[in-house]
Amino acid sequence: MAALGWLTPRRRSATARSVLAGEASAEAARKSSQELEELDALAAQAAPDEEPKEPEFPVVGDDKAAAFFDLDNTVMQGAAIFHFGRGLYKRKFFERQELVRFAWQQAWFRLAGVEDPEHMQDARDSALSIVKGHRVAELMTIGEEIYDEYMAERIWPGTRALAQAHLDAGQKVWLVTAAPVEIATVIARRLGLTGALGTVAESIGGVYTGKLVGEPLHGPAKAEAVRALAAAEGLDLGRCAAYSDSHNDIPMLSLVGHPYAINPDAKLRKHARERDWRLRDYRTGRKAAKVGIPAAAGVGALAGGAAAAIALHRRRH
Repeated sequence: MAALGWLTPRRRSATARSVLAGEASAEAARKSSQELEELDALAAQAAPDEEPKEPEFPVVGDDKAAAFFDLDNTVMQGAAIFHFGRGLYKRKFFERQELVRFAWQQAWFRLAGVEDPEHMQDARDSALSIVKGHRVAELMTIGEEIYDEYMAERIWPGTRALAQAHLDAGQKVWLVTAAPVEIATVIARRLGLTGALGTVAESIGGVYTGKLVGEPLHGPAKAEAVRALAAAEGLDLGRCAAYSDSHNDIPMLSLVGHPYAINPDAKLRKHARERDWRLRDYRTGRKAAKVGIPAAAGVGALAGGAAAAIALHRRRH
């Protein structure tokens, strides 16, 4: 047994025993690591071929790509124009008799389900008359206040994360909405996005004239806006993404290589499934439940908000 005396801890100093333990541990770690590498290599050889993984998206550094987000019920719960209307009514921009007229015009659209050209033109003219004579800067300031009062807490975290992923990849992110461009710009800035495409109301010398420039940014007009912006920015639409909740935005979604249906209505959900588009639903409870009061499509600047305001007035009284 004398030959094994070197194994007896009592015959070595504490420092020497520590060195021995450390060296032994390191050697065991290296050996086990080598054995694991060999096992992994054997497992990889024996494993069947895996399906190719879906490529990373958005692609980091792809400056030919951008993302386009619808606003109402896609980025934010409810309609921006509804919340904006609440804020304007609170600030006495219009009287109760105007609310009745707007409510009737929007009710017609919602019940009939079609856009009667004469009705819609009348609605747009009435809505624009509210802001006629007001300064653009005034509406922008009020928009900032209304965002804090009604909108900030209604942003969908899931959609916000999607937008942030594009920003983190170095891509531009735009809101695309029928809401007034001034309000859309406020929301985009608050969310840290690149900018916004929205309905443009004519102004001269910084004062609203009560007319639109063209038509409300709705349906096919959104697709045209995205197409025009992509051309100006040198983007490849096949590498871009678009996000919306509404079947009205199918033209915009069909324009890009990466369409997403977010909190989709029934028609968009069906269309997306038929074409294998990606689906995301961030609503809680009943998936089909509508969140907030949607604005009448194409009504323009403020008609939807006015109709919502009368509903609010009735609840209070």
